[in-house]
Amino acid sequence: MKKYIFSFFFVLSYFVLRAQQNVSALLASGIHDAKLFTYSYFEPASQGAMYSISNGWYHSANVKKPLRFDVKIVGNVSFVDKEHHKFRLNAVDYEHLRFADGSLSKEVSTAFGQNDPEIEVYVDYETLTGTEREYFNLPDGFGEMGTKLIPNAFIQASIGVFKGTEIKGRYFPSVKYDDLETSFYGGALQHEFTSWIPGSDLLPFAVSGIVAYTHLDASYDFTKTELIEGENQLIKANLNTWMFAAIVSTKLPIINFYGGLGYVKGTSNIDLKGTYHIQTGVIQNETVVDPFGIEHEIGGIKADLGMSLKFGFFRLNADYSFQKYQNVSVGIGFGI
Repeated sequence: MKKYIFSFFFVLSYFVLRAQQNVSALLASGIHDAKLFTYSYFEPASQGAMYSISNGWYHSANVKKPLRFDVKIVGNVSFVDKEHHKFRLNAVDYEHLRFADGSLSKEVSTAFGQNDPEIEVYVDYETLTGTEREYFNLPDGFGEMGTKLIPNAFIQASIGVFKGTEIKGRYFPSVKYDDLETSFYGGALQHEFTSWIPGSDLLPFAVSGIVAYTHLDASYDFTKTELIEGENQLIKANLNTWMFAAIVSTKLPIINFYGGLGYVKGTSNIDLKGTYHIQTGVIQNETVVDPFGIEHEIGGIKADLGMSLKFGFFRLNADYSFQKYQNVSVGIGFGI
């Protein structure tokens, strides 16, 4: 499960480890250019991760009676469509980065694409002996590995608290895996509107609303990789999302169907921290501290369709989310 909760951050660390020359060269092209490229390169990974962690919050509109509960393991997988494999890099937007073949604009790989063939760029910079030029290839993404998914998994629990109201929590403990450390948590409140209708227990369906918050913190320490001379070199990220939805479901004894219509909004912040001694490029012989941070946002409508199975204490559900990064969510656990 560690691998899946870390999935978003593996994308970030993959970029850092992809090639020493690429990382140092991007910083050598100047902070502005490095930040601009990194923003577009990571955008689908960041946005897809926010949509992914926002799913799996419910499997019924019929909330639990007070003190009834369930506990389950939830797994989400968001899909990265082809349109998010590339972004257009316009050289005129960059201060120093230029295409080696003289092009002014090209489609280049995001974290989920692949440059085939490789795309060579260069940076011109001044030295004591005149103008020098450094060539390097733009980094590929996971495309060459055939990976187009953003998975995550966590433990989630729900309990009825009072009439028509249920609270939920999701959690993955703060753990460290090699040089990667992360923590994950969230909470939600669901209220069943039909519980206020006289005789609602006889209705064959339920309608409710839910508000949910999810947070992911992560840091990756790559100082010992010695990609660039320096100290305390980290990538730090935090993701925060809100999900609001109206839910309707059947109220059958064993198999039920549910659907929801809602809205997801969120913000991610990715910061490059630490000290970097730049040896070449437009900021050669400079020491840069905490070079830059980037922020991505999401905001969009989502619709869910799913099915749940209840057999004794056993619980199983699966649903599909129609959203910018479409998602499959599966939950398995027990409850009363």
